Amino acid sequence: MTSDVLVSGLRSAGAQALAAYLQAEIRSGNIPVGVKLPAERELSQRFNTSRGSVRRVLSALRDRGWITQTVGSGTFAARPALEESIGAGGDDLVLDQTSPAELMEARLLIEPLMPTLIVRHASRSDFSRMHECLINGERAQTVEEFERWDGELHQAFALATHNRFFLQVLALSNRVRQQDDWGRLKRNSLTPERRAEYERQHRAIVAALEDRDAETAREALVAHLVQIQKNLFDPPVAE
Repeated sequence: MTSDVLVSGLRSAGAQALAAYLQAEIRSGNIPVGVKLPAERELSQRFNTSRGSVRRVLSALRDRGWITQTVGSGTFAARPALEESIGAGGDDLVLDQTSPAELMEARLLIEPLMPTLIVRHASRSDFSRMHECLINGERAQTVEEFERWDGELHQAFALATHNRFFLQVLALSNRVRQQDDWGRLKRNSLTPERRAEYERQHRAIVAALEDRDAETAREALVAHLVQIQKNLFDPPVAE
């Protein structure tokens, strides 16, 4: 059963976003199999939907094999047998062959489309999630941790569009970012000065979105992505 069928059977936008998010994150590996999911209350607040809707989403995902639930222990990510067989096919091969340069070209075309929808649809909880990502990214002690929260922030942008297409696109993007080539380029290019610039850019994007200023947010996001693209392929010169 596809994610579209599951999502279309849910009434509220928050429940639909939650279902699409969990499937995309588990499929991409951002939520690894066996990892415990947040509590129902946290998911309810984050996706601005009722506890009952959260339970219905989790029940549907459990029935389809995306999660397991154990009384007294919690809810854990899983992966349906059919999805495992699909994942071993051509889609993963295409993603494995997607280069960081191709990823950045695609991101520059697609991500600047998001601010218009974000300023129209984003909720208070969406902005709270963005700030959570900002804070954790700035506190990160390693490149890997910073990269994780950078990805989470851009995922938060996709969630705030309340549009399933962007969730799927960002999930694919994150799968490419998990490749060794991307990690090597990021480690080699991320100086303290560049990281500080990324953090300033992140805050400028979020501030413009909170002001419901789509054009300023779009310009800030494009500038951020262009800077990442330049830095990835123009590593700093060793002194």
